[in-house]
Amino acid sequence: MQTLSRIRSASLAAQVRRCARPGVRPFALPFNTFTRLSTTTASTRKLDLPALDKKWQAKWQLDATAPQINSEETAESKPKSYVLSMFPYPSGTLHMGHLRVYTISDVLSRFYTMRGHDVIHPMGWDAFGLPAENAAIERGVDPAEWTAQNIAKMKAQLKSISASFNWDRELATSDPEFYEHTQRIFLMLYEKGLAYQAEALVNYDPVDKTVLANEQVDANGFSWRSGAKVEKLNLKQWFFRITDFKAMLLKDLDSLSGGWPERVLSMQRNWLGKSEGAKIRFPVAVDGTNVHVDVFTTRPDTLYGVEYVALSLDHPIVLGAAEKDASLRKFLDEAVSLPPDSKAGYRLSDVTVTHPLLKVDENTPHLERKLPVFVAPYVLSDYGEGAVMGVPGHDTRDMMFYKENANPETIPVVIESETQEHDTQAIDIPVKDAKAFTQEGILTSRCGKYQGMHSKEAAQQIVNDLSNEGQAKFVESWRLRDWLISRQRYWGAPIPIIHCHECGPVPVPKEDLPVKLPKIQGEWLKGKKGNPLESSEEWLHTECPSCGGPAKRDTDTMDTFVDSSWYYLRFLDSANKDAPFSPSSARPVDIYIGGVEHAILHLLYARFIYKFLAQSKLFPDSRSAERSIAEPFKVLLSQGMVHGKTFTEPSTGRFLLPDEVDLTKPDKPLIKGTDITPNVSFEKMSKSKHNGVDPTACASKYGADAARAQILFSAPVSEVLEWDETKIVGIERWFGRLWKLVIDAQQSLSNASFTIPVGDLNSPTGHAMALPASIHELSDSDADAILATHNTISSVTACIEKNPYGLNTVISDLTKLTNALSSAPPTSPLVFYLSISALLRLLAPIAPALVSESWEMLHESVTKRSDPAMPLPSISSSPWPTTLLTPEQTEALSTRGGQTVAVQINGKLRCAVTIPRYPSSETTSSKGKFPAPTKEEQEWIINQVLETTEGSLWLREKNDWENRRRVIVVKGGKLVNVVF
Repeated sequence: MQTLSRIRSASLAAQVRRCARPGVRPFALPFNTFTRLSTTTASTRKLDLPALDKKWQAKWQLDATAPQINSEETAESKPKSYVLSMFPYPSGTLHMGHLRVYTISDVLSRFYTMRGHDVIHPMGWDAFGLPAENAAIERGVDPAEWTAQNIAKMKAQLKSISASFNWDRELATSDPEFYEHTQRIFLMLYEKGLAYQAEALVNYDPVDKTVLANEQVDANGFSWRSGAKVEKLNLKQWFFRITDFKAMLLKDLDSLSGGWPERVLSMQRNWLGKSEGAKIRFPVAVDGTNVHVDVFTTRPDTLYGVEYVALSLDHPIVLGAAEKDASLRKFLDEAVSLPPDSKAGYRLSDVTVTHPLLKVDENTPHLERKLPVFVAPYVLSDYGEGAVMGVPGHDTRDMMFYKENANPETIPVVIESETQEHDTQAIDIPVKDAKAFTQEGILTSRCGKYQGMHSKEAAQQIVNDLSNEGQAKFVESWRLRDWLISRQRYWGAPIPIIHCHECGPVPVPKEDLPVKLPKIQGEWLKGKKGNPLESSEEWLHTECPSCGGPAKRDTDTMDTFVDSSWYYLRFLDSANKDAPFSPSSARPVDIYIGGVEHAILHLLYARFIYKFLAQSKLFPDSRSAERSIAEPFKVLLSQGMVHGKTFTEPSTGRFLLPDEVDLTKPDKPLIKGTDITPNVSFEKMSKSKHNGVDPTACASKYGADAARAQILFSAPVSEVLEWDETKIVGIERWFGRLWKLVIDAQQSLSNASFTIPVGDLNSPTGHAMALPASIHELSDSDADAILATHNTISSVTACIEKNPYGLNTVISDLTKLTNALSSAPPTSPLVFYLSISALLRLLAPIAPALVSESWEMLHESVTKRSDPAMPLPSISSSPWPTTLLTPEQTEALSTRGGQTVAVQINGKLRCAVTIPRYPSSETTSSKGKFPAPTKEEQEWIINQVLETTEGSLWLREKNDWENRRRVIVVKGGKLVNVVF
C-alpha cells in the first residue's frame, strides 16, 4: 500500500498546486477516508488544561497496568538510554525544585523514547535518615509508617505533574529488599579491607545525637541538618577507605570533561585537594623535652620567612599543654565557636621551635631565634599534620594572624618580584605598609646561601639539603579523608557486623542478610533521643557466627549517602534477590539530573562505590574499558535552584504572608489595607519567607503542561529560576493559539481525501514529506511553513540532544513556529498536516496531555483504520520528526517567496506582516544564522512593510511615521523596531 512517504515528488507538487487554487477540491490519494467528529463540535470546544490532565493521566494509569507485549529482540536492537533524576527524600510534599528536576528528566526520557531508544527512567525514594526519624519522634509514630505514607503522597503528586517513570522499577532505600544489598556491598568492602573500624576524633551533633562526616559540617562548624555547633569527640567508628581510590578519583575527572559542568569538576578536584609540596620537620622543645612537629607546605622557598608555628586546636602538643594550663582550656572551649578564618590565637608559653634551616645554614643570624608556637582555629587538624608554618610576608592569612597575636613592628620579606631590582640587604617592611607577596620570585639576601635563586630552584635545593639531614622530604598531600559512615541512630541500614568477646568483629553470614531493623515502640517514640538499637535486647544479643558464643550486633547504622552511592545500579535489576545487580545489567547512567548542592558529597561517594564495584565480580570481565575508567554518570545536568517571589514590609523588613499582599495589579502590589508598596525580591523558597509554591496546586490551577512549560521557559537549566506565577499566562496564551491552530488544521483536513494508515504513524517515515524536485512550485505560504517547520525540527532536536541546558530555547522555538503557522497558515492541507504533526511531536515531551488530545483531534480525519473502533496510537509511540529539507532545498526556500516581518513600536510587538523576500536576500541560512541586511535591503524591507495594511495602520495612522526617531532592522530582516 502506498504511503505518504512514497508519494512521488512531481505528483505531490501537482497536488499541492491544485490545493492552492480556489474552488479546487484538495488532492486525493488512493485511500478511503475515515469519518471523524463533527467540525462544529471541534471548533467550538474550549481548551481546559486541568481537565485534559485528568483525562490523560487516568488513561496513562490504565495503560501502565495493562498487559505488555515485550519483544526482547526489538529491545536489544534499540539504542539504550538511561535517564535518571536524583531520587527524593520522601518528605510528603513536592516543592518547585522537584517540579523543575523531574520535568527536565521527563522531557529527556520522552524525547529519547520518541527517538527510538529503549529508555530507562526510574524513580525511587531516599527513605532513610535523620529527617524521617526526627519527624517520627515528634509525631510519636514508627518512621517506617511515616515514610510509607509520605511515599504514597509524593507518588500521587509526581503523577499529577504528568511525570512518566518506570514505576515497575520503584525502590525505597528503607525496604529490607534494598538495604540487604547495601549490607552486601558493605561486606564486600570489608573483605577487601576497605571498610574498617577505628578510634577517631569525630564530629558529633549534640542535637541529633550522632556522628557526622566532615562533609556534613559547614564552614563555620555547624551541622548541615540540625544547625547545632558540632563537638569533637574520640569515638570508635566505621570508615570506608575512599583514600585508596583518591588518585583514580582525581585522574578520571578528565574523562568527564564535556559531560559534566566545569564548576562541578572543579569542586570535585578541590575537595580531593591534591597538593604537591614538602614535609618539613621543625624541632620543638616542650617543657625542656625535645620533640618535633611536621609541617606540610607547598612553598618551601619561603622557609626563611617563617616567624611562628601554629597548631590546630586538637594537636597532641596542645592537648598536652591544656592539661596544665587553665587559660588554654578556656581558650579551647571558646575557640570551638569561632569561625575557621578567625585571627584569634593563644601562645604556648612553654613551647618553642628551632628553625630547621639551622641544620644547613649556620651563617644566617636570624635563624638562631627561637620561634613562638600558637594555637590557632584556622589550622585544620585533618590537613597536613595539623600544623602550619607562619610566613606573614608571603601569606595573607598568616600576616593577619601575626599582626593580631605578635604585635610586630616590621614584616620580613624573603622573596621579591622578578621584575624589580634586588638589593643586598635583608628586607623588613613596616607593618603599616606591609602587604603579603604571594607569588613566586627571587629570594632576597635574607635567604643566606640561597639568595638570588628563583623560587622553583630554591624550593628544590632547600628540600634536598634538608632531606640529607633528615629534616624534609617531598610529599603529596590530599584534603580527602576516609569516609566516616557510622551513625548512632535507628533509621538507617544496620551495619552487618557481630562483635564477639572471643573472635572480635565478625561479618554477618550472607545467608543471614538482611539484618533487619527491629520494630520500635515505647519511650523512644515519645521523644527520647539516642539510638534505640542499643536497648533493643532481643535484637542486640545474638550468637557469634564463628564460635557460636554470645555476641552483640553492631548498633551503628550506615550514613544515608551509602544508599545513594549505588541506588542507580539497583534500578537496572531491582528484582534480583541474589545480588545487588547482575553483571549483564551493570552500566552507567547516560544522563543524570540533580541539584548542584550534591556536587561534592553524593557524587564523590557514588564515584568511589562505582569504581569499587567495577573491580568486582558484579561487573563482567568483558567490559575492560568500563573497568579502566569506571564512572557512574556520563552526563551530569546540574539545575539551578528555584527562588520564590518574596514580599517584605519596607519599614521593618518583616516577611509578609501571601494573604497580606494585594495583587489585584500584579505589577503594582500593595500591603492590604494600606497604600504602601512592599519590597519585592526573589529568594530561596522557605517557610519563614512565606514564598514557597506548591507545584501540584499550580498544576491543578493551570494544568501540568502549562506549569512544566513555564518552568522550562523561565531560565536556562543551570541558572537560578525566579518563579513568578503571574507569567504563566504567556504559556496559556501560546497553548490557546496552538489549540486553535489544531482546530483550524482539522477543518482544513476535513475535506481532504487522503488518509494515513494507523501503522504509518509509528514508522519513522510515516510523517515524512517527499518534496518536489523544484520546490519553487510550492506556494509562498506552504514554502514558509515547510521552511519554518524544518528549521524548528533542527533547532529543537539539537538543543535537547546536544545542549539540554538550553531547554528554555525549545519553548521559544516552538512558540515561534506556532505563531508563524497561525499568522500565515499553509494553503495545502498536506503541508498543514505535516507542519502541525511535527509541531505536536516536538511539543509532546513538554506538554503530553495537551498534545495527546490535539493528536487525536488532528488524526480523526486523516487516519485509515481497519476497525473504526480501533484507538489511535498515542503521540508517545509516534517517532520524533526528522528534518524535511536538504541543505540545498533549505537555501532555495530561504531565498524565495515571502517572509514574515515582526513590527515593534518602542519595543512592543504590534503586528506581523508578510512581505516579498528581497530578490538576493540571504536573511536566513541552513545554519539558522541571520546576516545583517545591507542598507539597501533595510530600506526595501521598510518600504514593503509600509505598503501592507497592518504596517501602514500602525506606522502611519496610529503613529507619526514622518517624525520617527530611528528604525532598527535586525534578525536578518525578520524584525523591524521603530522608535518614535
